[in-house]
Amino acid sequence: MTDPSRSSPEADLAFLRSIVQGGDNPKATLTLGVAYLAGGLLYGLQCLFHLGQVWGLIRWPDLANLAFVVAITGAFFVVLTWAVREDRKAGTAGPIVTRTLNAAFSAGGMANLAIIIVFGVGARRDEDFAVWLYYPAMIFALQSAIWYVAWTLKKKPWMLATSAGGWATAVILGLLVRDPVIYLYVCTAALFLLFAAPGGIMTRDALRKRAVGTDAD
Repeated sequence: MTDPSRSSPEADLAFLRSIVQGGDNPKATLTLGVAYLAGGLLYGLQCLFHLGQVWGLIRWPDLANLAFVVAITGAFFVVLTWAVREDRKAGTAGPIVTRTLNAAFSAGGMANLAIIIVFGVGARRDEDFAVWLYYPAMIFALQSAIWYVAWTLKKKPWMLATSAGGWATAVILGLLVRDPVIYLYVCTAALFLLFAAPGGIMTRDALRKRAVGTDAD
């Protein structure tokens, strides 16, 4: 009788191929892509809103301005909550590359929360808004490191470009905290290019893989 605990050469070869190729769980990749896409678009929109205020095109009452900002954050957390729930439904992805990549992005999210608390409390304590402006710079630096890990695992050129762009953005924003208008221009462009665009690529690829998987079924 065949020992079911022993894998066949074909199964071993398929497993090794999935590691080399990084065979993603399309559902998990989709939710991660959607989270990045939504974050880039929503917060990019918020930056455009503030630029509209700088240009004098938007002159809303303070309460309306606050409501808009809160609505942006609320919408993002709705999307993020959905993404987390969908990832749980998708289960743990099999290939080592995918598990490592998902762990890197999850760890980055945990670090983001710590950075928000540190710079938020510091800005409030010192009554210096420029301290808070260091927070986005640190986020882009952290994202740069995560995307470098992604590139190391996947070897996709757009991931390396995203990593390099995040590094450059972090440095530029850190040097512009006392020049908020130019800072806002840079941050707006970076959100669309380094968050929304990669999110769109991941979402498109995941949808394509899901469609292929459906056709194969």
